[in-house]
Amino acid sequence: MAISITTAGIDAASKSTHWHQSIANTYFPLDLKFRDAGRFEGEIAGWSLGGVSLSRLRSQPLMYRRSPRHLVNEQHEQLLVTIPMKAEVGFSQCGSHVRCGKGSFVLERSYEPYDFYHEQPADLWVLKVDVAALENRIRAPDRFCGMRFDATSGAGGLLSDMVRNVPNRHETMSDGVREHVGHQLIDLLALSLTGDERTLETGRSAVRDAHLHRAETFIRSNLYERDLTPETIADNCGISVRYLHEIFRDTNQTLGQWIRELRLKAAHDDLGNPNNSQSIADICYRRGFGDQAQFSRLFKQRYGYTPRDYRTSVAR
Repeated sequence: MAISITTAGIDAASKSTHWHQSIANTYFPLDLKFRDAGRFEGEIAGWSLGGVSLSRLRSQPLMYRRSPRHLVNEQHEQLLVTIPMKAEVGFSQCGSHVRCGKGSFVLERSYEPYDFYHEQPADLWVLKVDVAALENRIRAPDRFCGMRFDATSGAGGLLSDMVRNVPNRHETMSDGVREHVGHQLIDLLALSLTGDERTLETGRSAVRDAHLHRAETFIRSNLYERDLTPETIADNCGISVRYLHEIFRDTNQTLGQWIRELRLKAAHDDLGNPNNSQSIADICYRRGFGDQAQFSRLFKQRYGYTPRDYRTSVAR
């Protein structure tokens, strides 16, 4: 149903805690940075539409940060669709930064760290949608995060108009009608995303491709590391482990398969170089394999002959 939250009447010492909890309850946990926490003023009005929630957030300047520690206990990925009605907002996620003002909207992923801020008093409409619901309509909706979309025309304009009119009709709707309206909002969101000309050309965004390239570069440079774990790779690329696996989803190989293939190819090149005097064991360990027997087995499985047989044939 409808909710109403405000800092009015909250003492200065408790305002920061009160707003942190209000944001966590309405959206999900975030770290907040105030200009002056004791004098901060903000209010949230919210409406439930079945599996979709709509809120209007008005507050003084603030920075919101989603940190890796917030992701540990997340069970269901959600998207926030933010439509500014007043001040411009800044948003950074997965290596992409965008400024979004009146007449546009932006998406934020709950499963990835991000920064969101506004330097002037803001008036924001925010839709919270389960990614699973959007995935039933479009493939890999996460690829649309970090992009600014039009909220003045087409499906995006209709989405914006409908969002602003829901509160006026909410009390007169039955639960079934509210749920149906929530589905319609998701449909409009899907139409506005897929109808954007930037998303028709590719199944992956430029940001996603950039992260894939960064991960591949790091892996190639560190094949000698036996503990080249997904956690190590993700940390060095500034992304989460979950997102790292996602960006390899479109390569037809898992992350582990791709690393193993790179290591085998590098070892194959080493063994095929007549000027390389390293022993097979040295090559095995230098390319990140921890066990020579396993390396020989994988090498034969991949190329049809053992490392020793290959080196012998090259020498001949």
